[in-house]
Amino acid sequence: MDVLAVLALLSLCVSMRVQFACAFSQSLDSDFTFTLPAGRKECFYQTMKKDASLEIEYQVLDGAGLDVDFYLSSPAGNVLVRDHRKSDGVHTVEAEDGDYMFCFDNTFSSVSEKIVFFELILDNMEAEEGPDPEDWKEYVHGTDLLDMKLEDIMETINSVKARLGKSVQIQTLLRAFEARDRNLQESNYERVNLWSCTNLLVMVLVSGVQVYLLRSLFDDKRRSRT
Repeated sequence: MDVLAVLALLSLCVSMRVQFACAFSQSLDSDFTFTLPAGRKECFYQTMKKDASLEIEYQVLDGAGLDVDFYLSSPAGNVLVRDHRKSDGVHTVEAEDGDYMFCFDNTFSSVSEKIVFFELILDNMEAEEGPDPEDWKEYVHGTDLLDMKLEDIMETINSVKARLGKSVQIQTLLRAFEARDRNLQESNYERVNLWSCTNLLVMVLVSGVQVYLLRSLFDDKRRSRT
């Protein structure tokens, strides 16, 4: 196989990707971490297209109880998913045209704020208008130059891209789990130190009272009469 021919075909694919992204299926990932104050509710909106899919995963990283209320509603206002005081959750819905709303509710807590992480994965969000993926054939002249077909190259690149995206998603989730576990450990550490100091003070106080009582038992308070 001619190396120059392979490089030429790869360059062609890169130039074609500028025009129509080499027929890649778009999978958009995004994540966000925010602070949810006590007694408050925060809502977010995501515009979706028909036949696309919306996957949302959330975790409560810090805050008393590590729980939050969550619900997801359709563009028509129908509640599709509702979670009550959960620390994490994963939900996937088949979308239609319109804006989807998902909310995190901390109104049940009047004291503790929560730190919430969520990730959105949007599949099949290709543009409605665009070149036909088969148009790449117009740029290929002399199909006998290479034994490898351009479809195979694109399939391989698509597979690598999907695996890399999955790896990034898993790493993001692992970082979120690590942050939540660390916050929980630090909270437990502070509680252990507080109660240890409290127990120490109580023990010192009790020891002082016991010493005073013992001394008072052997102290002769009777005064001789003159």
